[in-house]
Amino acid sequence: MATTTKTGYCNGSDMLLYVGGKPVGHCSTHTTTINSETKDRAVKPVASKGISAGLWKGKGVVGLSVSISAEGLCFYQETENGYKECLASIAKGQSVEVKCMERGSDTQPYLTGRFVIASLERTDPAQEDSTYSISLENDGEVNFDPEAITETSDNDLQA
Repeated sequence: MATTTKTGYCNGSDMLLYVGGKPVGHCSTHTTTINSETKDRAVKPVASKGISAGLWKGKGVVGLSVSISAEGLCFYQETENGYKECLASIAKGQSVEVKCMERGSDTQPYLTGRFVIASLERTDPAQEDSTYSISLENDGEVNFDPEAITETSDNDLQA
């Protein structure tokens, strides 16, 4: 079968978040934030440099962290990882496996690691859909595979 490369804009609905081995059910949005912790380094310039040469500081990365937040709708017949499953996971007080991947690429996630559920919130407004939000923070090293983003697949030909 022939394959092709995806073109145009990425559809956010094709980007999936898995928590504890299951996709986050009825997810309306998720956000992944990768942060670098930096340190300024100021050194005295060599003696042959001018007076203002010491004004520029260098930067170094001394730490990395990832946080993920997601929002979803509460659904009575949830078959994936909804509010009920997230509540059970946070109550255990242990980190969970997290993966981010494109739809149809479940064997090649672009982000994997252990994460702590930092917060879980549910909102139940009168006469409106109940929603939940979850915040996750990495627990140790996170693995990235940039090549897994916009992976080519046979499904692209059918679009």
